[in-house]
Amino acid sequence: MGPFSLLFNLLWIVFGGFWMAVGWAIAAVIMAITIIGLPWARAAFTIAAYTLLPFGQRAVPRDEYFGRDDIGTGTLGFLGNIIWFVLAGWWLALGHLLTALLLAVTIIGIPFAWAHLKLAGLALWPIGKVIVPA
Repeated sequence: MGPFSLLFNLLWIVFGGFWMAVGWAIAAVIMAITIIGLPWARAAFTIAAYTLLPFGQRAVPRDEYFGRDDIGTGTLGFLGNIIWFVLAGWWLALGHLLTALLLAVTIIGIPFAWAHLKLAGLALWPIGKVIVPA
């Protein structure tokens, strides 16, 4: 992680990144408790870590990154994303959207608002994504 990524990540934690990472972790714990939700729990824990320190990383489709399809990028991944959306995706996306709106009011907050908007999209459809260095 470069010095700018480190600086932006520290500011990110102050400007809402910590609380949204906590939201992702809560969703992951709830999914893990249900046992049936374990595949979503793993994805949510991964994205919680990404939400805590997003600068210097990015989310990309797994099939594009690895060059092959797998269980999470096909029909089962699509169905998994629909279930995720209903159970947790919409409220996590709403949290990112509201945080982005609050941050976009200030000039300093605009880069952080943009990052929250990207995370809101990821919150809606996380299955089939992988977090990689930028």
